[in-house]
Amino acid sequence: MAVRRGRSLVLAMVTMLTVAFASVFVGNGVAQASSAMIQVYSPSMDKHIPVKVLTAAGGGPAPTLYLLDGLRAPNDNNGWLIETDVEQFFADKHVNVAIPFGGGGSFYSDWAHADPTLGVQKYETFLTKELPPVMASQFGSDGVNNAIAGLSMSGTSALNLAIHHPDFYKAVGSYSGYPVVSAPGFAQGIQVSVAQMGGNAMNMWGPWPFGQWGMNDPILNAGALRGTAVYISSGSGAPSTDPTVNPVSNQFDPVKFAQMVPLETAASIASRMFVGVLNANGVNPTVHITSQGIHWWDSWEDRLHESWFSTFAPALGV
Repeated sequence: MAVRRGRSLVLAMVTMLTVAFASVFVGNGVAQASSAMIQVYSPSMDKHIPVKVLTAAGGGPAPTLYLLDGLRAPNDNNGWLIETDVEQFFADKHVNVAIPFGGGGSFYSDWAHADPTLGVQKYETFLTKELPPVMASQFGSDGVNNAIAGLSMSGTSALNLAIHHPDFYKAVGSYSGYPVVSAPGFAQGIQVSVAQMGGNAMNMWGPWPFGQWGMNDPILNAGALRGTAVYISSGSGAPSTDPTVNPVSNQFDPVKFAQMVPLETAASIASRMFVGVLNANGVNPTVHITSQGIHWWDSWEDRLHESWFSTFAPALGV
């Protein structure tokens, strides 16, 4: 009896393992991707930048999506990895996703001067000159089909990078970004944002409204996006869907309200203005600007999914 029970247990275990391995190797018929943590040396900044790479499913040459963090980007992680399902979402997709760590308050730009607190900031050089060869040599990125996306601070950055390098990026996405940079009010908001991270915007783009403010203002350079697939999204800061930011709710959180509602309202105003200028310049973006939505990750996760299918996958040939 004991022998029979033992054999039955073994058979049951074999059956379970067979099913488990079948689900791993067969699944839905698409090879599942893996990921890797790498340290990429930046000669321009003389330091190593951690980058999480979600490798393309299926093997072979693959396009690359560069995914940027927001204002308070930590040096040891990335908000997309902390707050969203980005790893699961891209696991079965034939695209490398490069997710750099750090860059908080940098606007992922090449700064005019080194900053006493933030140091040398040359993220545009890093993202367009230093990281892509590593993606090609280590992960089979094809070097031709590239896209970039960001949220809030880096929504602005992604648009600027695509404008400055139209031959490198085939698609760009801005989620709750600020495509109006040098206009009064918006410029001061950017100055305050950089200061919150300990930096001085004078060192970034020089004295406003001169220096490099104009060349880093997407709305002034919208025509450079002709031929690029563009996705623009934002909410409008309406708090009715979240009781913690609804002033009439007993769950109201004034700190959360201050962080999430005005920022999204400003992003909506800037994004609507930008879409109008894009259209006037012969650019037809995919737009998702709604009367709802606050400045937070649940919205950006949804928009990443949407923009992948509407904009990035078609532009990258996936």
